[in-house]
Amino acid sequence: MLALRRSLTKALAARSQAPQVCSSFATGPRQYDGTFYEFRTCYVKPSKMNEFLENVKKNIHLRTAHSELVGFWTVEFGGRMNKVFHVWKYDNFAHRTEVQKALAKDKEWQEQFLIPNLALIDKQESEITYLVPWCKLEKPPKEGVYELATFQMKPGGPALWGDPFKRAVHTHVNQGYTKLVGVFHAEYGILNRVHVLWWNESADSRAAGRHQSHEDPRVVAAVRESVNFLGSQQNMLLIPMSFSPLK
Repeated sequence: MLALRRSLTKALAARSQAPQVCSSFATGPRQYDGTFYEFRTCYVKPSKMNEFLENVKKNIHLRTAHSELVGFWTVEFGGRMNKVFHVWKYDNFAHRTEVQKALAKDKEWQEQFLIPNLALIDKQESEITYLVPWCKLEKPPKEGVYELATFQMKPGGPALWGDPFKRAVHTHVNQGYTKLVGVFHAEYGILNRVHVLWWNESADSRAAGRHQSHEDPRVVAAVRESVNFLGSQQNMLLIPMSFSPLK
């Protein structure tokens, strides 16, 4: 019995002295607020894309009457054709549940927006994300184009790769090669996935900034550190719709 007690005492002492892994990218700080962003992707039937966009433009007010639309874009490059991407903001999960219940009772939204559009869509995807604690949602100074860069990080979570990733993002921003709109960490969907939403005046200005950053030793060093934790990456060029709050 005495030997068992001594073993337990040593184990507890070792545990208390073990280094604690901390990261500014950890999940805790973001959850105190509760605000999250739902990423919605619609794959539209090729022959129905124009009809779909016209109907959304005409009736989007029926949907925004219930919750806040952050942005609505068509995918120009980097993904399947005839795809639209939109982001919705919610205070918490209870708020989203309330919105869904209200939509279920909104006959005008169902008849003019939902039912006509469902007939034009092949499939839909939904992903729940949080803004990372060290980033807030920024609104660009004027209209432009957006790039959604999606990074599939290696398993281990933000405690493993959060700080190197943060340094890589900030290095691009600090040198002025592009403007950061937001950094989002997936909560529901594929885990260890991070989305970075960038803004540029045009696709050509984005290309010029990217070429310059590739020759900047500060950016190269930061990216080389972060890429050690990277599994894969995909970029999409997004064109905002006229009714999109982010233009």
